[in-house]
Amino acid sequence: MKKVLIKFGLGIAMVGVFSGCTENFDELNTDPLALDIGALEESQVLQGQAYAQAQYVSVNGLHWRFQISQNLFSDIWAQYYATTAAGFDSDRYVQVGRWADLAWGSFYGQAAPQIKLVEDLSEANGNQVGNAMAKILRVHAYHRITDYWGPIPYSAFGNGELSVPYDSQQAIYDDFFTTLDEAVSQLSGGGSSYAGSDRVYGGNAASWQTFANSLRLRLAMRIRYADPGKAQTEAEKAVSAGVMTDNSQNAYVSVDDINRNPLETITDWGEFRMSATMESILEGYGDPRMPEYFAPAADGDSDGDGSPYEGLLNGQTKVDLETSKNAGHSDLATKFIDVAKGGTNPPIEIMNAAEMYFLRAEGALQGWSMGGSAQSLYEDGIRASMTEKTGADAAAIDGYIASTSVPVAFEPGAMPVTDIPVAFAADPETQFEQIMTQKWLAIYPNGWEAWAELRRTGYPKQYARVQSENPDVAVDEIMRRMVYVQSEFDTNGEAVQAAIGGTELGGADKNNTKLWWDKK
Repeated sequence: MKKVLIKFGLGIAMVGVFSGCTENFDELNTDPLALDIGALEESQVLQGQAYAQAQYVSVNGLHWRFQISQNLFSDIWAQYYATTAAGFDSDRYVQVGRWADLAWGSFYGQAAPQIKLVEDLSEANGNQVGNAMAKILRVHAYHRITDYWGPIPYSAFGNGELSVPYDSQQAIYDDFFTTLDEAVSQLSGGGSSYAGSDRVYGGNAASWQTFANSLRLRLAMRIRYADPGKAQTEAEKAVSAGVMTDNSQNAYVSVDDINRNPLETITDWGEFRMSATMESILEGYGDPRMPEYFAPAADGDSDGDGSPYEGLLNGQTKVDLETSKNAGHSDLATKFIDVAKGGTNPPIEIMNAAEMYFLRAEGALQGWSMGGSAQSLYEDGIRASMTEKTGADAAAIDGYIASTSVPVAFEPGAMPVTDIPVAFAADPETQFEQIMTQKWLAIYPNGWEAWAELRRTGYPKQYARVQSENPDVAVDEIMRRMVYVQSEFDTNGEAVQAAIGGTELGGADKNNTKLWWDKK
């Protein structure tokens, strides 16, 4: 069998991916830079299997990869959860170097090589639909990484050199839109590819086209403050071409007994609980999604506010966390927990119709052509989320939409996190806060996306942390980006130093340096 050596030029495979855990020793010590792809070149079935694995690993499906990439960073910085483990400093705004190294290595050592492999082989074999699917997956995967770090190796990944230069985030986003143009064109004739392996849409070209349009809308809105003209053009283009409008179009990465939803495992470890911000908002609104997202605290209504759902302030001190907070605060809802304890191992959601409605509502606030008014799109977004996440009937949903209830204090003596009702307000800034708050609720538990939107817009409002151990980010401020990882300085040092010292990053390599699109 022919062997092909593919050099990806990032020295992260053998450096910076070791942890104290040993269960993945064989995987971590397998060099992904030398791949036996003879059979892959000739078999769409094997390419499809590689594509399926790329889908799963690009959203950090494996439990430990998910924990160190998302749960310990963006999930808690977006204040979906608060950490209850004393040694988890990231909730006190410390970017723990070993975790960040593993997160970077998980992408560039696992996801990126597989995506490139399938994209290159599908192009070589004339598989237009499969190639388009690979391109769309590349855009989705890389936008998550650049939204964590800013400038990253992108266009030169796979250059066969020992040094891989960094692209500016603006250049990366420009290429995203060009790549989506190419992919949509390739999908225009319909058809399917990798049907037996595709974990999201079963290889259906039309569904992937809708996802590509929806991804374009997400990325267009991301750059609204950095490049308003391009943002409007791309957003209107996406809506005109057709974005998700129904929950049947939602994008989930399917799971199985081997490739599981990572929450199903990490909830067993008992290291996080519902945040105080989440309690304030869901409880104040009497939100039907509360029991779908979280469980009543084991100790019940411990603070006497009349509700058994209890949230925890982020940034608890190590001393306070020496006394367990788990029993007094809400764990995740049953469906997210271990199957052996009644969980359901749900698929991993990466995009839903509700998000599209809220993005369109934001665009409509700017006077863009979004196919409806800001209010109607906002209300449709709530309906889509309620229909997807709950069993609420139409009358209950309409009652929620018209509600003047506001968030409440998460415990006696505290203040509510904000004062906005669900019912659409009259002034534009309050409307914007409402849109973003409801979007934050609707895309749960996608903390990766929620943290990006928090940085971009400042919403939803958050409680200040109890403590920050980061001199660059105060308790009432937002972490703006991840700093570059040690393995890159060790193995790709010239390139990362050039990105920091040049114009790509636009500031110091610190957690308070804003990304290119973070301009509000």
